[in-house]
Amino acid sequence: MSWSFFIDESGQDQRASPYEVLAAFGVEDRRIWPLIRQLSDAQAHFFGMRLFEAYGREAKAQKLLNAKTYRLAGQMPPFDPAARTRLAHEALKDGANPTRERLTALGQAKIAYCRFALQLARRQNAQVFATIVPRAAPRPEDAEALRKDYAYLFERVFYFLNGLEDEPMGYLVFDEIDRSACHILLGQVSNYFVRTANGRTRARLIIPEPFFVHSDMTTLVQLADIVAYVVSWGVRLGGMNAPARAELAPLSEEVLNLRFARRLTSGEWQSGFKVIKDLRPAGGPRN
Repeated sequence: MSWSFFIDESGQDQRASPYEVLAAFGVEDRRIWPLIRQLSDAQAHFFGMRLFEAYGREAKAQKLLNAKTYRLAGQMPPFDPAARTRLAHEALKDGANPTRERLTALGQAKIAYCRFALQLARRQNAQVFATIVPRAAPRPEDAEALRKDYAYLFERVFYFLNGLEDEPMGYLVFDEIDRSACHILLGQVSNYFVRTANGRTRARLIIPEPFFVHSDMTTLVQLADIVAYVVSWGVRLGGMNAPARAELAPLSEEVLNLRFARRLTSGEWQSGFKVIKDLRPAGGPRN
């Protein structure tokens, strides 16, 4: 048995998003294909087609769950499921001829799909992890070192794997960015797992060399993207003081239901989420 951890991010442009979030969506290997098939069926149910067929690329959470989606979804009463699917499909297939009904149904379908997708993930015993950084958090000057948010994410994944019976191995699957950035990140991750004491300990259960995939072609990266977006805009934990979008509350609850959490026999609490207010290394320059 092994686990795969699909990793994506939200708010890395440090513009509108209140928090920069690095999220990992973990699922046991034997459950990956059943979950992918269920998500494909769900897209056909809510939209009458696969989202990749509609957009020709990954349907990012920023487009599925932005404020405009909720505004359009709320401009008319909820449609019954059959009518919602028909109108949403028409909106996707005939985008040049939008109507109020079509746009409303499409907004309602996007929100319903995202919530259902998270519920499907919970049925497959998926676990989510996230490191959360305020937009204004101080950042390190050394661009070559692995950032603290990655290190803490790997720490939480290790905690999870270390507490499972038989201690299964974990694979890291990243959304591929440009090739040069992938090489930089690959080197940073390798250095962390090979050259640091914490990294060497965690390499016992986490394969030190990550995989990079095109998110357009990888269904479960989209779930990591949805988790990251909802955490940034909707989930609020201690120390997270930025206002949340109230309309995301139902999705925030679904994400929190997926969050890894464990209380040890010692009474210590392990959580898959970590808020990091300063990305600079301890003892480093503060200028």
